[in-house]
Amino acid sequence: MCGIYLTNIPFEEKEVKSKLDSISFRGPDYTGLSKVNDVTLGHLRLAILDLDPRSNQPMVYKNLHIVFNGEIYNYLDLKEELLGLGYTFKTESDTEVLLIGFYEWGKGLLERTNGMFAFSIYNEDTNEIFSARDRLGVKPFYYCFKDGKIEICSQIRPMLKGKKINEEAISIYLDCMFIPSPYTIADDIMKLPPGNFMTISLETGKLEIQEYWNLKDVEVRDISYEDAMKELHDLLSDAVKIRLQSDVPIGSFLSGGIDSALVSALAAEASKEKINTFSIGFENPKFDESKIAEQYAEIIGSNHKTTICSANDILKLVPKLTEVYDEPFADSSALPSLLLNSVTKKHVTVALSGDGGDESFIGYNHFDSLVRNKSIIEIPFFIRKMVSQPFLLKLFGMNSHRVKNALNTKTKNDFIENIFSRKGFLLNKKRQDYMKHYQGYKKWSNIFLQKAADLNIKLWLENDSNVKVDRASMAYSVEVRSPFLDYRVVEFARTLPMSFRYEKGRQKKILRDLLKEFIPEEVFNQPKRGFAVPIGEWMRNELKDEFLGALNDEFLEKVPNLNIQKFKRLLNEHMNGQDDHTANIWKLYVLSKWYGEFGVVMD
Repeated sequence: MCGIYLTNIPFEEKEVKSKLDSISFRGPDYTGLSKVNDVTLGHLRLAILDLDPRSNQPMVYKNLHIVFNGEIYNYLDLKEELLGLGYTFKTESDTEVLLIGFYEWGKGLLERTNGMFAFSIYNEDTNEIFSARDRLGVKPFYYCFKDGKIEICSQIRPMLKGKKINEEAISIYLDCMFIPSPYTIADDIMKLPPGNFMTISLETGKLEIQEYWNLKDVEVRDISYEDAMKELHDLLSDAVKIRLQSDVPIGSFLSGGIDSALVSALAAEASKEKINTFSIGFENPKFDESKIAEQYAEIIGSNHKTTICSANDILKLVPKLTEVYDEPFADSSALPSLLLNSVTKKHVTVALSGDGGDESFIGYNHFDSLVRNKSIIEIPFFIRKMVSQPFLLKLFGMNSHRVKNALNTKTKNDFIENIFSRKGFLLNKKRQDYMKHYQGYKKWSNIFLQKAADLNIKLWLENDSNVKVDRASMAYSVEVRSPFLDYRVVEFARTLPMSFRYEKGRQKKILRDLLKEFIPEEVFNQPKRGFAVPIGEWMRNELKDEFLGALNDEFLEKVPNLNIQKFKRLLNEHMNGQDDHTANIWKLYVLSKWYGEFGVVMD
């Protein structure tokens, strides 16, 4: 887990170092710089495998120079294959395996590789750059290519100087609380989509992007539930095992949820020593899962550390959001994620997590909501439109947000998309249709819930969950590894009958039954709380002056395409306790902090 940088712009060395210093938390162990021809490569190292300086980057093999962020979990298998082909190695790192593997197989390396990664390789003989990003977008990759000049980085902050705000990106952010790939907050800077590689010829000035992996048409297997359980157990066990490879202390996040409990239990089973597990708890019992996590830890026999947090502990981290989330990002669970990583870093450098289980195994509450309201969507639209009048909704007790959406949404696909987008709710005029980049979910499956799960994987997982985890962990130089994000697990889950994963009132069915092998069901069968904090309450109470001060007219008028009058109405309703508009207020608050840091034209 590191930070990468590459450019052919003729910056002075001190300027490149300054850029890397701005994200030094990504790799505090070593900063490496090299220049080959007109190309400068930079690297920030968080040493995990082969701690010896011989594995520092940029690394060179013959005519190839690499900067690499991430981990290749099957690097030992690849290394053995390359040894059989006659190659020799100078290090014990996965970086060298990746580099020599590319020398041997070229882009064919990608389909052989199981890992989380973003890397660039410069070929000094051909003057070409080859870059790639992992299948599910766990690791970030930003680039700007204009007039033959390229700049690549793990985060956008080092690239922002002199750039203008992308006003369309602001509108997209106000819709979905993050900026999805390929867009970024800045004009001219893009994100490389997951499962894609990019080749750039510096001789011809040609850039080409190609896909090497994506979700495929679902082919549901004819398999018994018992056989599916066994296959999934073996697959998850291997996904956990290969993520335990480390030359530094390793642990596991453990909340009150199913996913982290299963990952931690499998890690305890695979480890020769007691594993270390970590959780945070909250003084407010409505949000606290620490007691359940402590029960899990006792049962699986881990060394467990619980940190109880107050509202002030969380609030102190608000400035950290802009420091490390250098694009506007309004998932408030980033705050407890930051806190968890700050606590974990005191004990270990690598942590396993349960991220990704909800997407593949139908765990989010919105999946349940889709099922509950599916029958409404199947009613002809003109009838639904007739009964969607506010007085009728109130009369029949159908005033929930999801029911309103179901009544006013033309198609099932629109209803699915509304989970992730407010469709211009805060905007004066229609924004760019970012969903055009995510339409694959419509064709891969005819199963309603699978469609929603696929959009969850392609849109939400990459741009929300993975961004949250990467920035929160990197803020404290922690590497997080997620077995559920092993592409083999994702592909396997999509072949299972939906009834194996979801029964009405019983989400993640097969994971629950797997977990029963380690933890009694009465212990883990608890309501899902999520990783939330009471932001809405703070807005009305201890943080009221802070929010009202930040969301002043001077700031609101800076925000392109914002319906200011509508937002002010929502703000007043929330502050007066008439309604809950936490999500929309938090979006604007985070954006105000971002503007305060970067301005309209970034300095």
